[in-house]
Amino acid sequence: MTSVCGHVMSLDFIGKYNNWDRVDPVKLKYWFITLLDPELKCWYIPLLDPELKCWCIPLLKPELKCWYIPLLDPELKCWCIPLLKPEIKCWYIPLLDPELKYWFITLLDPELKCWYIPLLDPELKFPSPCFYEHSCVCQVELFSCPTEKKEAVPKLKIPAFLAQEAKGCDYLVLWLDCDKEGENICFEVITAVQGTMRRSLTNLEGVYRAHFSAITEKDIKAALANLGKPNENEARSVDARQELDLRIGCAFTRFQTKFFQGKYGNLDASLISYGPCQTPTLGFCVQRHDEIQTFKPETYWVLQIVVNTSDGREVSLDWERVRCFEKDIASMFLLQVKEFQEASVESITTKEKFKTRPLALNTVELMRVGSSGLGLGPHHAMQIAERLYTQGYISYPRTETTHYPENFDLIGVLRQQQHSPDWGTEVKEILAEGLNKPRKGHDVGDHPPITPMKLATRGELDGDAWKIYDYITRHFIATLSRDCKYLSTTVTFRAGNEIFTCTGKTLLDPGYTTVMHWQAFGKNETVPTFTKDEMVNIKDVKLVECQTCPPDYLTESELITLMEKHGIGTDASIPVHINNICQRNYVTIVSGRRLEPTPLGIVLVHGYQKIDPELVLPTMRTAVEEQLNLIAHGQANFSAVLLHTVEIFKNKFQYFVKNIEGMDQLFEVTFSPLAASGKAHSR
Repeated sequence: MTSVCGHVMSLDFIGKYNNWDRVDPVKLKYWFITLLDPELKCWYIPLLDPELKCWCIPLLKPELKCWYIPLLDPELKCWCIPLLKPEIKCWYIPLLDPELKYWFITLLDPELKCWYIPLLDPELKFPSPCFYEHSCVCQVELFSCPTEKKEAVPKLKIPAFLAQEAKGCDYLVLWLDCDKEGENICFEVITAVQGTMRRSLTNLEGVYRAHFSAITEKDIKAALANLGKPNENEARSVDARQELDLRIGCAFTRFQTKFFQGKYGNLDASLISYGPCQTPTLGFCVQRHDEIQTFKPETYWVLQIVVNTSDGREVSLDWERVRCFEKDIASMFLLQVKEFQEASVESITTKEKFKTRPLALNTVELMRVGSSGLGLGPHHAMQIAERLYTQGYISYPRTETTHYPENFDLIGVLRQQQHSPDWGTEVKEILAEGLNKPRKGHDVGDHPPITPMKLATRGELDGDAWKIYDYITRHFIATLSRDCKYLSTTVTFRAGNEIFTCTGKTLLDPGYTTVMHWQAFGKNETVPTFTKDEMVNIKDVKLVECQTCPPDYLTESELITLMEKHGIGTDASIPVHINNICQRNYVTIVSGRRLEPTPLGIVLVHGYQKIDPELVLPTMRTAVEEQLNLIAHGQANFSAVLLHTVEIFKNKFQYFVKNIEGMDQLFEVTFSPLAASGKAHSR
């Protein structure tokens, strides 16, 4: 029986394709040496000048614990490092011996599998081993080079641990999250244990899959009584997504990082990344920024009128025309109304209306509310929700479904909350009167909606955890409550030929708003009492000049809505993509958790739009996600989808590389050249 948190393995490139530099050698004041091919038995030192390609140092005598670097000699066909003493014909660089008055090469970090050689300057300090080297791999090769699955966290040695635990076992029961990622991890576990189990796992013989949505005794027993098989199609769709994101993201990221790195003095970015989901996400933010920048305000005029009621109250009326963009015409309306001292009540319309209770809660709505209502970023909100899930407080928090299954024990879950000091009264009232049938939502077939699984109090959970639990529980109770019922009253007035209205609401039944109190009506939403044909005094009438306003920057909540609408990311990855564009300094979070693009984020998106707009539009990723869903449903071939999509992006990458100067022109306008910053040159 196996339960695993997170991926056991991660996809990566093999060998030389897995390394690249993020920093310029000159900035670090040392040479970076990489063994590109063990069979060549020589080391390569990249130069400052890309046209020279690299330095080649043949290892002439392996038995000597030093490297032999010949002098510049056409016959030797290699470069030399300058001598300190002319009489010495060549350099020997002993290893790990600081007492020798020669330069030496030191292996700083065995895991990096590379050597460092300092420059010939005694004042230079030995560099930190935290940087990675550029392997001279052409980025276009990343679209076709081999990949491999590596341990996701080597220090934990999870595959070895699983293999050890599986020794002598006949059956394997997999308890993973019941989504596509969970199915993928199932097969990672199978790979890890298949060599040590007593029976062969061919054709998934002896392998079972538990499906559950909450870590409670009832759910665990139900899952164990209804074991199924892992879904290989869903697992393969995740494999395809991982490989596409790796190849596309790394190729573009490595190229543009290397191209722009060290070229501009005030470009504060060690990594200029591209992602098939990340970049369209940034595109939404920059699109709103562009709308703000190009917005041209227009002046308009509003006719405002205030009347007195019979009991002496002042009431402001709304103009039926709303606004007028021509001042002369608006002034004409003003003069017409000013001819009258009174306005007549033309009609009074009263209609019973309902404010409907919410649908059952899914992940996207939780993230939206977490940002807009609770002040928590989507990434942070989901981390808290996952912790509450593992602690048994809530059901599985990653779901797209907004419809409770027919066999869902709504009463049982609700009863657990009846003794809460915060909402126990409302729960007891619902239980006494009987549940209201929840609204019919959308059943995606993954997990039931997010609900509380046991009672918690403020004292049990910290501040942010309580905010999430409080909202999830109140939302669940609200879905079983009555709709909010109110009377909507609209009074229509006439002053000359102009019509004005006054609208108000009278609460009849608060319904679910007693528990979701932030959605309750305000105190001043009722209208005074009027009678038809009544004449009311016009106290004041005036023309107010206004201007149209530009839209504001996108909130995280609005961005999540756009991503969901266009199929950018999944409920699991949406918060990751938003967090990435923040971490990469492409956007900053300003007041109201709005996302304001930085100069780097703006120039990147404009650069993609200039070269190939599809690189930043959501349409490309939407099409890819549709293909991945077909794989998950067994309706498309894994290899065919992968090859076709990789080829499309490979062609786009090659076109992007050829036209990178178009983006560079935008960088030149936005950022200062390196020389102007006073920093050391890197090229």
